[in-house]
Amino acid sequence: AHYTATLPEHFQNHVLFTNYQFYVDEFESFARTALADPESGYTSLVGPGNVEITDPEAPLPVPAKMPQMPTYHLKRKHSSGITLVNIGVGPSNAKTATDHIAVLRPHAWLMVGHCAGLRNSQSLGDFVLAHAYLREDHVLDDDLPIWVPIPPLAEVQIALQDAVAEVSALDGYDLKRIMRTGTVATIDNRNWELRDQSGPVQRLSQSRAIALDMESATIAANGFRFRVP
Repeated sequence: AHYTATLPEHFQNHVLFTNYQFYVDEFESFARTALADPESGYTSLVGPGNVEITDPEAPLPVPAKMPQMPTYHLKRKHSSGITLVNIGVGPSNAKTATDHIAVLRPHAWLMVGHCAGLRNSQSLGDFVLAHAYLREDHVLDDDLPIWVPIPPLAEVQIALQDAVAEVSALDGYDLKRIMRTGTVATIDNRNWELRDQSGPVQRLSQSRAIALDMESATIAANGFRFRVP
């Protein structure tokens, strides 16, 4: 409640983490569309300050003081809806959020965010789907040694690939052209590229990482640690 300005009982069993406000805007738009559809099963939308609306046209007031991690809950019976947490940027926030939310035993969580492409074949706006993680975030090193592999779940990978195919209306090579799969590196130093070549730059090259962010590996590792898919 302290970090998200929403009560624990509002949290749903499917949790999304993000690091930019425009994902929150898209989520609210999706939520309002769902609330307008009586067949969707969604019953209400909760925002920071525990404001709850059932009318898709109703305003969602912005608190005078926003919390560190603004959180929104699209609720459904038996907590089977979706929670979105804007954790902001950085592995420390990612660890803090997942440490707490793991206690609620969600069915699954995902990082839906913004990353840097590391390959010349990538273009702005392409999708990246992590099949493995390079942990340069350091915040979990004392809790989970970096030699422990963090396996992706095939069911989640397939679901995400199918979702991109559905949204983009592409398949085969055309789908592969806009969605890269491979290792995603998570780092705690935003200015890694200014370092000498003996540091993260060399490890990124050796790992064949295709993308870089500051949260994904932390969330995946804490999910592995706490047995949250």
